[in-house]
Amino acid sequence: MRTTTVEQHLGTVGARIRVTPLVEISTRPFATSACLLITDILTLAISRWAGYLVWTRFNPQVSEGNLFQFWPSLFLYVLVYAIQGLYSAAGLGPVVELRRAVQSTAFVGLMLASASFFSKDAADYSRGILVLSSILMAILVPWARGLVRDQFAVCSWWGVPVLILGAGKTAQTIVEKLRAHPEIGLKVAGCLADDRPVQSDCRGVPVLGPLDLAADIARSTRIRHALVAMPGLERKQLVGLTERLAQHYRHMILIPNLFGLASLWVTGRDLGGVLGLEVHQSLLVPVNWWIKRGIDLTMTLLVGICSLPVLALAAVWIWIVSPEASPFYCQTREGEGRRKIKVWKLRTMFPKADELLRKYLAGNPAARQEWETHLKLRNDPRILPVVGTLLRRTSLDELPQLLNIIKGEMTLVGPRPFPRYHLDHFDERFREFRAKVTPGLTGLWQVSARSDGDLEVQESLDTFYIRNWSLWLDLYILARTVRAVLLSKGAY
Repeated sequence: MRTTTVEQHLGTVGARIRVTPLVEISTRPFATSACLLITDILTLAISRWAGYLVWTRFNPQVSEGNLFQFWPSLFLYVLVYAIQGLYSAAGLGPVVELRRAVQSTAFVGLMLASASFFSKDAADYSRGILVLSSILMAILVPWARGLVRDQFAVCSWWGVPVLILGAGKTAQTIVEKLRAHPEIGLKVAGCLADDRPVQSDCRGVPVLGPLDLAADIARSTRIRHALVAMPGLERKQLVGLTERLAQHYRHMILIPNLFGLASLWVTGRDLGGVLGLEVHQSLLVPVNWWIKRGIDLTMTLLVGICSLPVLALAAVWIWIVSPEASPFYCQTREGEGRRKIKVWKLRTMFPKADELLRKYLAGNPAARQEWETHLKLRNDPRILPVVGTLLRRTSLDELPQLLNIIKGEMTLVGPRPFPRYHLDHFDERFREFRAKVTPGLTGLWQVSARSDGDLEVQESLDTFYIRNWSLWLDLYILARTVRAVLLSKGAY
């Protein structure tokens, strides 16, 4: 829906007229919330039905009544999800959404299990179906939400309109971030400048005028989210601005001058009436490291056993295409603490690949520019035909690194262990920072940008992961890895 409003307000002195600028709003918050609600109801019902079908294979005595007993509890799931803010059109970060959805599902499952224990009809109630369907819900609900968000977040109606107070560098950065991540659900309707003369554009978003118009815009539109992107504002001015606009904007988000700090796991602390921000360093907690290591070993052994036929088939195929060298390839890379580790891969290139690359780049300036930007080539002359391309696009050439994970040299999720020529393009500060954690088989960069991300994007995403690490973030990246591999997007 497109809304444009114009209001004129007479000033108290003379005949001065202030005109509220035209504001275009296309978002439909109600439609966004309804879309998420319908997705949850369908996914919950499918999970229950699938749990019933699977459990009847083990216990044929289970009656159909167990399937229909679920419907009264559907309201309870939706209610708990709503209390957790899972139907906010403004959206949550994908990791926070994953955590809340799984925790809410587990909470309702425990409530239902407790209720069945005290019920008179407990003997007729299948706890097996409850446990199995709860596991499916915990997996499928976040997955279905992510799928729906990926499909519709780019649509103009998704999310809520937000007004940015400020039009400087911070505001420009926020505009770019929100545009790059539409799944957040904040669609910028315009900016208000905190300086004069007022500019007309902020990274493609119209600058509607000075800050004085904020209250007028709130009264004449349905914008209820304001984002204060003026970190240089003095304390007295900032307090006055927020107090003056609090009655007009139900949701005000302040952007402090703290770029680079963790954003997922920051907790507000009351220090005798003074606001403090506690930054959690979860990777430094020993119990978290041991949990991460346990997950690594369990999943690696399961995936490793299942992948043995794939490894064998790929090795034979490589040997047939290029019999002059081993199907497996070992490269020395930098691990935790900058220790040297030997990383194994399925060979996807011809022997003497470095010589082939030098000759190709010497005669192809465009390819040299691409290499200097991404340290990768879309049309790489070193890649083995068919098998090499297939393995690299699906990332199956990384499977031998499961051995590195078992040895403790790598982890399932973490910054990738780059070769030396790649690391040499980063500054020493970032290399030291990166070496604080164990390198991973997959990472945030691989599931977000993959080969399409340049060095700046790689540094930004690796830094975000290290500062924001959590088990929930790891689970999110693992789930996204499966999708990235299947779609082969951005891989070459």
